[in-house]
Amino acid sequence: MSSKHQSTGPRAKDHQPSARDSSPPLEANAEAIHFLNNLRYLSWDLHIMEQHTQEFIKLHILPMERKMSLVRQDDQLVMTRSVKEGEEVKTEVTFFPWSSTVGFVSEAANLLLLRVMAWRQLVPSNARFLALDTEGKLCYSTYQALGIQTIQVGHQEVDVFIVEQTVHSDEGIPGSCQFYLLSDGHLAKRIQVGSPRCCMITKMPVLRDKDEIEPAPVFEKKPLVWEEDMELYSRFLGRKEELRVSHNSYLRQHPEAQALISDFLLFLLLRRPADVVTFAAEYFGPFAKSNPPTPALRSSSRPSPFRSLDPERPTD
Repeated sequence: MSSKHQSTGPRAKDHQPSARDSSPPLEANAEAIHFLNNLRYLSWDLHIMEQHTQEFIKLHILPMERKMSLVRQDDQLVMTRSVKEGEEVKTEVTFFPWSSTVGFVSEAANLLLLRVMAWRQLVPSNARFLALDTEGKLCYSTYQALGIQTIQVGHQEVDVFIVEQTVHSDEGIPGSCQFYLLSDGHLAKRIQVGSPRCCMITKMPVLRDKDEIEPAPVFEKKPLVWEEDMELYSRFLGRKEELRVSHNSYLRQHPEAQALISDFLLFLLLRRPADVVTFAAEYFGPFAKSNPPTPALRSSSRPSPFRSLDPERPTD
């Protein structure tokens, strides 16, 4: 991980990299990776492409504003963090290798992750994810289920599933937030542990029903009766007529074929063999290209004990 800092304003101070930059990189544990890999409702690993956040505190004496953007660039995750206190602005750019962001859960991904936990009413035990603390440093993040509680939303009482997220910063005290989630994952209430203020919805939203997975339709195999299909039957008639015209055209161009067939039929009716197929094979056999031509005088081809039939082979 590498970073560079830039400060502007009348009270700008040089920022030196801390000793933590030389420490080994943090890694999410196996439980956190397994939980992310088994999410059915979200993309694999909750990889972040781009995120922009902004928070500010309006004070008359010293107003403060924080901006942070995360953008993936090739094989790196670039974080740009800007802090404005009064007239002083500090800008910090940090580069994280993409391989070191496995198990990283951004603020946007955290909301989706909480909705899945509320939907399942299940929090991964002993899972240790990666997150960013308030100073923009990578640290560990854990979740804990605090059970189900009934709260008042408007004029209605509803049951909520409470999940507490703790960000374990290495340079400060851990920060915890408690999220009160409705049955479909809507955030109903958020409490920052140690702060007297909380965020809460004033109107009950329309809850989404759980999706019912319908069984896959079964399509039975039906016999194809092509004669009853108008399109297939029309193609059959068209092809049949095309072949008939082609055959008649070939016979007109080759009248010797008609004479050959007529001679075979006449010879067949005269002999009337019991095996018509063998008779036809013997009849048309001499016309085959693979068979050698039969000599006119068969007696001259009889084997002789005194000479060889092969003219190229010398006699003994």
